[in-house]
Amino acid sequence: MNQDPLWYKDAVFYEVYVRAFHDSDGDGHGDLKGLTQKLDYLKNLGVDCIWMLPIYPSPLVDDGYDIADYYGVHPTYGQVEDFKALVDAAHARGMRVIADLVLNHTSDQHPWFQAARQDRNSPYRDYYVWSDTDQKYLETRIIFVDSQPSNWSWDEVAGQYFWHRFYAEQPDLNFDNPAVREEMKKVASFWLDMGIDGFRADAVPYLIEREGTGNENLPETHDYLRELRSFIDEHYPGRILLCEANMWPEDVRPYFGEPDQPGGAEFQMGFHFPIMPRIYMALRKGDISDMVEILNRTPPIPGSCQWCTFLRNHDELTLEMVTEDERQWMWQEYAPEARMRLNLGIRRRLAPLLDNDRRKIEVANSILFTLIGSPIIYYGDEIGMGDNIWLEDRNGVRTPMQWDANPCAGFSQADPDRFYAPVIDRAPYDPAHVNVASQQADPGSLFNTLRKMVAAHKAHRAFGWGAFEWVQTGNQAVAAYLRSHAQEKILVFNNVADALQTIQLPFALSGSARDLLTDGPVPSGNSMTLQPYEYRWILLG
Repeated sequence: MNQDPLWYKDAVFYEVYVRAFHDSDGDGHGDLKGLTQKLDYLKNLGVDCIWMLPIYPSPLVDDGYDIADYYGVHPTYGQVEDFKALVDAAHARGMRVIADLVLNHTSDQHPWFQAARQDRNSPYRDYYVWSDTDQKYLETRIIFVDSQPSNWSWDEVAGQYFWHRFYAEQPDLNFDNPAVREEMKKVASFWLDMGIDGFRADAVPYLIEREGTGNENLPETHDYLRELRSFIDEHYPGRILLCEANMWPEDVRPYFGEPDQPGGAEFQMGFHFPIMPRIYMALRKGDISDMVEILNRTPPIPGSCQWCTFLRNHDELTLEMVTEDERQWMWQEYAPEARMRLNLGIRRRLAPLLDNDRRKIEVANSILFTLIGSPIIYYGDEIGMGDNIWLEDRNGVRTPMQWDANPCAGFSQADPDRFYAPVIDRAPYDPAHVNVASQQADPGSLFNTLRKMVAAHKAHRAFGWGAFEWVQTGNQAVAAYLRSHAQEKILVFNNVADALQTIQLPFALSGSARDLLTDGPVPSGNSMTLQPYEYRWILLG
C-alpha cells in the first residue's frame, strides 16, 4: 500500500452504499461480507480508497445518517467483526477505507436522546439543543425544504422544542457541551482503532448555534474541528478527514485550516460542490464559462490539502450553490418531471442525466479525472447504471448494483420480493443492457474506458499534485487547460459541445507529444480539431 502520508492527493475514491452492493447471505440486503467479496473488482477498476456510507444501527429514516448507536453495525450489514475483516482485506489489496462520521446529529431513537427527553436532570439533556420557544435562530435556513416546515420540533415527553437541521427524527447534538465534544472523539477512536484510514465528516458547517446568525460556518464550529483534527493527528497519525461542506469555495477554504500553524489544521480534504453542477451546465450549453468562473474564484489551499470532486453521489444533485435562475434552468433542462426533483436538487443518476450518451458520459468523466482534486466515483456510474425516480426520497439512485445480465443482476440469491429495493428493470438500464460482467469482457465498454482514465490519472502526478492553468483557445466550447508538476506537463482538451470544434493554441505542439489514453502520436502544430464531445489528454514532450 502507498505509504506516502499525502497519498490522498492523487487517489481515486469510490463511494459505496453497502446495502446496494452485494448480498452475501441471501436476505435481499447488501452487507459487509458482500462488499468484501467484491474488493477484487474495485482493485481491478483502480480504486485507491473506498468511502462507505453509514453502516451503524439506525431506524433508517435518513438511510443510516440517523444513527442509533455509534459503536455498532446495523444487523443487516453484519457485525463489527465483519467490518474489521473488510478493512483488513482492503488493506491486503493496497486499498484504504474511510467511513462516515456523523457529528451533527443522532437519531431520535438513540439512547442519549431518549434519556434526554425523559428527564430534564439527565446528563444527556444537555447533549441536545432545547428551547421553550420555536422563535430562536430564525435567520437559519431550512435544508430539507420539501418536508421540514421548521428547524424546531416539539417533543411532548420533554415538554420543549428540540433543534434539527435535517429531519425531525435527527435531533442536533449540542457541541457547546464538553461532554459531547469528548464523546465524538471516543466514537472516532473506536473506528480508527479498527484500522480505518479516516472519515468523511458529514454536515460539519452546522455544529454550533448562535442567535443572530445563519448558524453555518461559525468560528466556534471551526474551533471544535481543529480540536478533533489535533486529537486524531496525535493519536492516529496519517489518517484523513474529508469535509462535507456544501458551500462556495471561499467558504470551504477555512475548513482546511492552517496546517503550517500549530493546532491550526482542520481537514486534509474538502468536497468542491459548486464545480459539479457547472459541468452539467457546460454540457447542456456547449459553453464552459460557468466552469471557468467557479474555478477562477476558487482560492488556493495549503499544499498538504486536496479538493475532492465528483459527478454524482448518494444524495440529490444539489443545486444549492447556484443562483435561483440557474437552479430553475437546471431543473428545466435536467429534471423536467416533478418526480425528478428533490429539495434544492435533482434525484437522477449520471447516465440518465446525460441522455445515456456515451460521448457525454465519457467527456464528463474526462473533466472529473483531469480537473483539480481527487475524483470520486459513485458506485454503478462506472457501468452507466440508471435510476428509479418512482422510489421515495433519494432511494432512486441507490438501487442494487448490477453484476450480471440476470433479472436479479447477480446482486442477491434472495427472492426479488425481499430485495431492499427493486433492480432497475426497464431498458436501456436493466441488467440485460447494463452489467459488470459484460462490460469487463468488452474492451470498448464504459467500464474499461474509465479503467484507462483511472490508470492514467494515477500514473501522472500532474493531475493530483500539479498546478492548473486555463489555456486560451478562443473557443468557449472547449475546456482546455494545462496540468503541470515538476517536469511533467499535460494538456487537456474537453469538447463540451455536440459539434466539431477547431481550436487555436497559443503555442505549437511538438512531434514528441503523445496521447495518454491511446498512447498514440498527436499532430504537431498550433491548431487542433475535436469531434463532438471528444477529449484528449496530451503529455507534452
